[in-house]
Amino acid sequence: MRKQLATIMRTSSRAALAGAALAALTAASSAKAGGDRALGEYLSAECTTCHQVSGRQDGRIPSIVGWPEDQFVAVIESYRDKHRDNPIMQTIAGRLTNEEVAALASYFGSLKPVR
Repeated sequence: MRKQLATIMRTSSRAALAGAALAALTAASSAKAGGDRALGEYLSAECTTCHQVSGRQDGRIPSIVGWPEDQFVAVIESYRDKHRDNPIMQTIAGRLTNEEVAALASYFGSLKPVR
């Protein structure tokens, strides 16, 4: 009886671990597919201090409205990795998690520039 119980416990533990791994992989792949747009809108206040939500370029500050999500993420990562030279953007990008970057990309990508 003890051997059967030990076998059941090992099998259950393996199944639980496999389920947890599958859930983690699913969550990771959905984060890459698109961020939480509502979270992005919430986080966007700091961005729109300089970048116009209308989509108009203001002097040397580019528009970030309507960018493809993958392009937005790549640009933020390049600031985070200090491949782009702008101390303000490097600081802001350095504070953002991957989830927050994906959320901002989703939000700004969903906006249409005002013409």
